[in-house]
Amino acid sequence: MHATFPDLDGASVFITGGGSGIGAALTDAFMSQGAKVAFVQRSDATDFCDEMEQKHGVRPLFVSCDITDIPALKGAIDKAAEAHGAVTVLVNNAANDKRHATEEVDEEFWDWSQAINLKAYFFACQHVIAGMKAAGGGSIVNFTSISYMMGNAGYAAYTTANSGINGMTRSLAREFGPDKIRVNAVAPGWVLTQRQKDLWVTPEALGAHIDRQCLKEELSPEDIAEPVLFLASKTSRAMTGQALVVDGGVVVTG
Repeated sequence: MHATFPDLDGASVFITGGGSGIGAALTDAFMSQGAKVAFVQRSDATDFCDEMEQKHGVRPLFVSCDITDIPALKGAIDKAAEAHGAVTVLVNNAANDKRHATEEVDEEFWDWSQAINLKAYFFACQHVIAGMKAAGGGSIVNFTSISYMMGNAGYAAYTTANSGINGMTRSLAREFGPDKIRVNAVAPGWVLTQRQKDLWVTPEALGAHIDRQCLKEELSPEDIAEPVLFLASKTSRAMTGQALVVDGGVVVTG
């Protein structure tokens, strides 16, 4: 870690997909700051929780949950609040960028893609609002992607959801700013998680992408975690409704 954010010490943090990939780096990073972390994902995270407990001396709260099951997602947030106090930092990280041809998309796939990549984000945000209001404020960080900014082909349902996340982030920031609830988005570039390596990384594809980056280095999950800490912390107290791009310099915003 390159920075310490004292206000995150003891904070109640809830992360979706917090046991693998970028999510695992987020859980580790928040725990390094002394935060009380709860997370959900579908697959078993016992081994990861064991690792975190050995490293930090405390265990994150893991709740097995399919985030497309909205009552279960709300229930997991309630369990986090019961264990750690009202959630004051929500990180909507879980997503699925399954590749698909537009001509082959049916309603079932479309609905599934929006459910995991957009719908769950909205209802997680909705469910933490009351607790954040009672706590005097909070920070929501929604993961989007540079995919829609680049106009990437091959997963139109996913990029549609990405764009929707940005619209939702801006509207919620406006609506709940008077309650001192900040809502921002983070847009990673191509982060080399194990899933990406297993499914899509080839020397040719990676080389072509790094050629488009200003910074000629591969991106790791840890490269995303620290900017999320910044957005969660009161260090960024004057930032809301923004999309923070962390991609090594592929797209240009502003």
